[in-house]
This record gives sequence, C-alpha cells and structure tokens, in this order.
Amino acid sequence: MPQPFTLRVPDSDIADLRERLARTRFPDSAPGEPWLYGTDVDYLRGLVDYWRTSFDWRAQEARLNAFPQFKVTRPDADLHFLHVPGKGPNPTPLLLMHGWPGSVFEFMDFIPRLTDPASFGGDPADAFTVVAPSLPGYGLSFRPGQKRFGVEEMADCFAELMTDTLGYKRFAVQGGDWGGITAARMGYAHADKLIGIHVNFLAVRREPDRIKNPTPEQQVFLDQLNHWLKEDAAYGSIQGTRPQTLSFGLTDSPAGLAAWIVEKSRAWSDCGGDVESVFTRDQMLANISFYWFTGAIGSSFYPYYFRFHRPWMIPDGAAVTAPTAYAEFPREMLHPPRSLAEPMFTNIRRWTVMKKGGHFAAMEQSEALAEDVRAFYRSLR
Repeated sequence: MPQPFTLRVPDSDIADLRERLARTRFPDSAPGEPWLYGTDVDYLRGLVDYWRTSFDWRAQEARLNAFPQFKVTRPDADLHFLHVPGKGPNPTPLLLMHGWPGSVFEFMDFIPRLTDPASFGGDPADAFTVVAPSLPGYGLSFRPGQKRFGVEEMADCFAELMTDTLGYKRFAVQGGDWGGITAARMGYAHADKLIGIHVNFLAVRREPDRIKNPTPEQQVFLDQLNHWLKEDAAYGSIQGTRPQTLSFGLTDSPAGLAAWIVEKSRAWSDCGGDVESVFTRDQMLANISFYWFTGAIGSSFYPYYFRFHRPWMIPDGAAVTAPTAYAEFPREMLHPPRSLAEPMFTNIRRWTVMKKGGHFAAMEQSEALAEDVRAFYRSLR
C-alpha cells in the first residue's frame, strides 16, 4: 500500500555538499568560444559559488513537500510519486512522466495548471488528478543495489501503479523524453488501460539507414539526425555503454554533476544560448540537488543502457494504437515528420506545432503545454 511521504534531507548532507563545493577543482578553460567544447568554466564557477553560498535547498524541498507524496515499496524497487487530486466535477486520472536529466521538480508549475485549471482561467471540467512518479532509478524511486529499469519495465510498473495500486481502470498519460518514450511503450503494451497518450517527445527510431528514398521533409529530418548523432549524441553513448564508470565522477563531484546536467539544460532549451533566460538558478539547482541528495545519477542512466542493448521497444510490425497527441516544440532536439511517425503511431489524433519552447516543455512553456494536454483529452472525455 502507498505510504505518505515527506522529504527531509539531513542537515549533515547539506553541509557535506557545501564542503565539497568549496573544494571544487576546476579545469582550465580551453581557448575559443564559451560552451563550444561543453560547459563553460566561468559560468560553472559562478553557479557553484551560488549553490554553495546562496541556494536554499529547504525552500525547494518545501515546494516539493507542498504536493501530496507517497512511496510504494516493491520487491524490486522503491517507487515515489506525487498524487495530486483534481479540482473539478470529474477529474481524469493522468500519469505524468519526466525524463533525463529531469525529475518531478520539472512539474512544480505544471501540475497546478492540470489539477486546478479554473485558477488559471480554464474550465474546471478539464481538471486532472495527477500521478507524477519519479521514474524507477531516479530521485526517490531509488535505493542502492536495486534492479535497473528499462522502458519496458517502467511501462509495466506504471500500468500496475495506476490500475492495481491506485485503482484507476483507465487513465491518461503525458510525458517527455523517457516519459514520452515510456508513454509510447504503454500505448502499445497497455493500450486497453489508456484513454490516450500525449507526448512532447516523439519516439521514432533514430537509424538513418532505415529510411529509403526519403521525401524532402524526411531528408530534412535525416540531415538533422545525422548532425545530432555526430555532434550531440555522445552523452547517450557513454550512458548507454559505460554507465557504471561515469557514475563514479558524477556521484562524487557535485560540480561535475552540475556541469553534466547544465550543459543539457542550455543545449536543449529554447534559451538562445542564455540558459538563465529560461530557467532560474534555483530551478536548475533544485533538480541537480535532487539527483545529488538521492545518489541516483548512476541508476538514471540505465534506460540508455537497455536501449543500446535491446531491440526497439515496439516490435517490428506492431504499433502504438492508443489515441495519440504530439506537441512539437521548436527547440526540441529532433523533429520527426508525421510521415515517419504514422507507421508506428497509428492513431494520431492531434499534432500541435508550438511557437516557443524546447525539450523541458513542462518548465519552459507550462501553460502552452497544459492547454494542449487539456484540449486533447477534452476530445476523449
């Protein structure tokens, strides 16, 4: 049975973090344009100093604890989740899933727009009751030595959580990054339990040689994909082949952890090169600190490992049959055309091209994403 949970990081852990930050040994800065070779040294110096001297973890912890939280102890893993009742005549249960390098901290401003739309000028009839888990192996869904999860296991775990544990016969799904990929797997393996899936990251296969005789729009995607594989995909190769080795450095060095995550926050968001134009330092450090205090960065890599070492999550010849909506944000890392999505997603009901935003849509464009989610499920209620 789910047990109510409140997070309280020990004072000693906060003191240890600050001591480690004070002892950070920074590399030199390579000649050339800042951020060209990865995280900018001068930027990280400033962020680490702020983290050590000014960042208030207790304030961020209180923001999380303002939501009803629970834990379920399973034989193979702990599972942490927010369970926030909707305010409306008949709230729809919604499974909300984050990705990497995110956490439930992505949803602090997003969840209220889903659970209480009337407070934001919306219709209370569009309200959702939100279940937002930490993905297995992420954040508080982690204990040392536990089983590692891939997308297939996460999909089964969340279907069980929503139906068997929480008693929802059918439910809606929303996700980005691994949350979007898991949503697709659920739309194939658990379609009978779903009202639909709404994603802001579309799980199409990233294998250029699978696309024969591409159309002009498919060629644009292929060019984009080839550039991404050459210049931007190395992080996934490392996490997908040597997750244990990488975990030593990022579990021991908070500055290293921050450098690894902040670089992605900047590269994948619609920030025009200025990451703090989209995220505050407190928002970024709340998420990074959550990885630090839970010690879960190493286990968070395993969805990559299993993607590298298993067949594609939707078997050849099979399809995602659940009603599907996709919100395409302009600064998402890849933009697959609908013609490549439709062979696998055979029930696409909504495809929205958004005006602004990137990979972290729930944080970057919380109102625009919430409205698209509400509009999609309004048509299925």
